[in-house]
Amino acid sequence: MQPLIAEFMGTFLLMLLGCGVVANVILEGTKGQNSGWIVITTAWAFAVYVGVVVAAPYSGAHLNPAVSIGLAVAGLFSWADVLPYILAQLLGAMAGSSLVWLMHRNHFEITEDKSIKLAVFCTIPAIRNTRYNLLSEIVGTFVLIFAVLFFTDATITSTDTLIGLGSLGAIPVAFTVWGIGLSLGGTTGYAINPARDLGPRIMHAVLPIKDKGKSDWSYSWIPVVGPVIGGTIAALLALLIS
Repeated sequence: MQPLIAEFMGTFLLMLLGCGVVANVILEGTKGQNSGWIVITTAWAFAVYVGVVVAAPYSGAHLNPAVSIGLAVAGLFSWADVLPYILAQLLGAMAGSSLVWLMHRNHFEITEDKSIKLAVFCTIPAIRNTRYNLLSEIVGTFVLIFAVLFFTDATITSTDTLIGLGSLGAIPVAFTVWGIGLSLGGTTGYAINPARDLGPRIMHAVLPIKDKGKSDWSYSWIPVVGPVIGGTIAALLALLIS
């Protein structure tokens, strides 16, 4: 159970800080309102750092179904552990995003725009186009998984710490996510993580959020399927050239 608890807690912290910065930037009346994309992408990178530092010694700090699947495709992680990891990640994402809502409840209540309330929880494309939105998620996740497979020197397992550098091993992951957000994230909001998008979207649907609107389920498959495809391609290419 220890690796699963670590995946839950790591993803919980990832989403608490990640969804938290979105709430701080876009909800009405917060201290950070309108502070912009740089703040969001930077805080998401820090969120990844914190989640990885906490989970890495116990689970390898996947925190992302696309990472678990990609590592399994590359032969670096047991397929038998993939589903339990994904469930732990999904539950962690649901818990983290729920706490963000609870902390910002007053600000949700004074925010009138329903799409802004949804954006705290999950991604929304800048221009809705299924083909290109899917491509954006595939490309962003490909970069993440491909980089992870190489800067870990193929040593991630369910018990290894990233790169063997303790907390410093989380820095390359954070920088990679930061770079993806700054360079590639403007089209869809760079979910690059099925649990990151699906878990909070579920909570948006079930939480008693005032005047919340719909949860945009017609789009929800893209930030799930896209990262899985991108991660799988990255793993196969890494196997081909390694």
